[in-house]
Amino acid sequence: MSKALEEKKNDLITRAEDIFAKAKAENRELTDDEAQELAEIRDDVERIKKHLGLEDDFGKLEEKAEKADNTPTEEETEVSVEEKAREVEENECRAFENYVRGRIVHERAGELTPASTSGGALIPTTIVNRIIRKVYDICPILERSQKFNVKGRLEVPFYPADSNKITVAYQSEFVQMESSSGKFDTVELGGFLAGALTKISRSLINNVQFDIVGFVVDEMAYAIKRFIEHELLVGTENKVEGLSGLNNSVTTASAVAITADEVVRVHDAIKDEFQQNAVWIMSPATRTALRTLKSNTGYYLLNDDVSSPFGTTLLGKPVYVSDNMPDIATGEAVIYYGDMKGLATKFNEEINIEVLRERYADEHCYGVIGWFEFDSKVIDEQQIAKLVMA
Repeated sequence: MSKALEEKKNDLITRAEDIFAKAKAENRELTDDEAQELAEIRDDVERIKKHLGLEDDFGKLEEKAEKADNTPTEEETEVSVEEKAREVEENECRAFENYVRGRIVHERAGELTPASTSGGALIPTTIVNRIIRKVYDICPILERSQKFNVKGRLEVPFYPADSNKITVAYQSEFVQMESSSGKFDTVELGGFLAGALTKISRSLINNVQFDIVGFVVDEMAYAIKRFIEHELLVGTENKVEGLSGLNNSVTTASAVAITADEVVRVHDAIKDEFQQNAVWIMSPATRTALRTLKSNTGYYLLNDDVSSPFGTTLLGKPVYVSDNMPDIATGEAVIYYGDMKGLATKFNEEINIEVLRERYADEHCYGVIGWFEFDSKVIDEQQIAKLVMA
């Protein structure tokens, strides 16, 4: 039935083209009979198209019913979920960009339209998630730490390094065994509120070629990265402690120089069990100072390695550098080494982002502000050691 109708439709269209071609070749207007015939052809073609469309719709309904009877495979379900998540993210990015550019955004199924709240607008969830991913990508200390996403206070029990734990000893028959147990201690993680603010030029926003969403993500991510990384590495008194509370340390003999033996002592302060995922963290200037260090056999301790994340290894382990780490100076903790899972980072509050459209109107820019609440402390000193200058 469909094939016959398709052929009839094509014949009618061919006939109409012939009528137009003949009138054009003779350089004249259509006659009344030709115009009448074309009108009839148009009506017939439209009627056939409608019939074919209905036939196609019923065919799809039958196909859909058949699919409903078959349970989708796990692979088909995963593809569907990924496509849906990608579509939601694209819609939310578009909605956010439209809001910042001052466009009117209509709500559609599955699309989150930013709503004004006290002079600002909430950024869609997918934008926030992209900011968090960005922070993890450029901040290895945060990525490698042991993260907890819980509200309120968190107590993490652990065995102190000097604990005797459980004692195993030879025993005699008919003699009562003495019990022994290690003394548990706890690390308490609270929450400290922090915020980051960046401004966006309205001139840039008005430039339609500019990736406004990417700009906001990059700028906010960089600000958050710099702050969180500083707190994890250096800490702030009476706030986030980070690695500053670490007691497993090696002190140099000199206040202005580091020796190869001291680097080796820091390396060996970590048990072999935790060496597999261990990394070095130091400032760029400290890494430069270590480039001249040699072992007793004359080999350089620090080597270039293209397979290493930052391009260098020290005693076979990756070297990460951070501008937040202090350079070599009296009393400073200049190197950390170990498995950073020994550091716990807890986020009480997910990053909450708002766009401030009116507050900076006199500066011809918009503000983007982010809030988050977190805390960080060392929970296992066996996994991390530090080198402190004399």
